[in-house]
Amino acid sequence: MSTEERRAIALLRRVPYGRIATSMRALPFVAPARHLVVDDRVVLRIHAGLGYHHACLGSVVAYGADNLGADGEDLWSVQFTGTAEPFHPTPDELERFGPAPRHVDGEPFEPVYLRIEPQFVTVHSLDYSTERHLRHAA
Repeated sequence: MSTEERRAIALLRRVPYGRIATSMRALPFVAPARHLVVDDRVVLRIHAGLGYHHACLGSVVAYGADNLGADGEDLWSVQFTGTAEPFHPTPDELERFGPAPRHVDGEPFEPVYLRIEPQFVTVHSLDYSTERHLRHAA
């Protein structure tokens, strides 16, 4: 595993949610997902009721997460691209996912679990520290 991949995995562990993206019927979509890191792979829990998992299974997907809504000087965004496969979490992994939402868009939540083995990983950093602002102002 490269340094960039290790950094991306470490950042991903800091936040519980992100977005999965692929296409369905030739149209792109993005859906929220809860994630875990299991054996350096990204494991997702999404709602089956929207049918997005059908488009994801066996397809190349992108999964992104970030801390862009956080108050802080160091903001980041990570993206993992790879093929989505079905995943069956262990009882320990289900516990790590935590409680599921009761409803998604008014429907009872029905979980589907996917695993992405990253084939391509990117990390983007945004530094808003005071020192950097002053340097650019000069």
